[in-house]
Amino acid sequence: MTPSRALILALAGSTLWACNEQKAAPPPPAPPPPAAAEAPPPPPPPAEAPPPAAAADPAAAGGNGTIKGVVAFEGAVPAPTKLDMSKDPACGKINKEGTVTEVAVKDGKLADVFVYIKSGLKEGATFPARTDVPTLDQRGCIYQPLMIGLQTGQKVKIINSDPTLHNVHALAKRGEFNTAMPKKDSVIEKSFPKPEVPIEVKCEVHPWMKAHFGVVDHPFFAVTGADGSFTIEGVPAGKYTLELVHGKLGTQTVEVTVSGGAAAEAQASFKG
Repeated sequence: MTPSRALILALAGSTLWACNEQKAAPPPPAPPPPAAAEAPPPPPPPAEAPPPAAAADPAAAGGNGTIKGVVAFEGAVPAPTKLDMSKDPACGKINKEGTVTEVAVKDGKLADVFVYIKSGLKEGATFPARTDVPTLDQRGCIYQPLMIGLQTGQKVKIINSDPTLHNVHALAKRGEFNTAMPKKDSVIEKSFPKPEVPIEVKCEVHPWMKAHFGVVDHPFFAVTGADGSFTIEGVPAGKYTLELVHGKLGTQTVEVTVSGGAAAEAQASFKG
């Protein structure tokens, strides 16, 4: 064999071996499978149901009971008080009788008595302020009426119906005011932040002019009318002490029990 032929055969064998090596090489490793998606976190446990709402406090929400009564007067009825109005001739022209009835009695029944629950309501109970606005009028150089009941925060309207100067002074421990009202038909509104029974009201111009406010922190009160009667509504069931206050005759207390929606009766009398 010639050297050229041997070289050709050697090159051919080498090429064939290289091709076989390439064919025999193992395939590249398969890529790893994609990572499994991370499982979502478990859902939160259901919210715990709130406890059932507590029943409304009957003392805070009021009730459906009623306290009714009549205040009597025993003894000789005082005559109207004669007033010396000489310091202000305008008063003498307006109030020709020149008197004020400080103890108003009709058929043995007493008017102008402030009646309220003094004790027995649940301690700490609060109540929204009453929205009615009673009126204290300065007419004929006397106050009309002589007694007004108020709840703390409740407004009272004060009117000067006389063509002369008045100066209304409420002698309250909290909420005192002293306001001149020089013009006829002038109006002011006032309220008191704290309970106080009674609060004297006087005129600094006319010393005979006096009236009273009864101020409490709940709506369970009334003032007796001309027939001596009173009614307190929306009262929760319970046992209560009523206090009765008259600007001239002082105070009394009465025990009363309110059961459900029934009307409780309360009777009292003042002596002259």
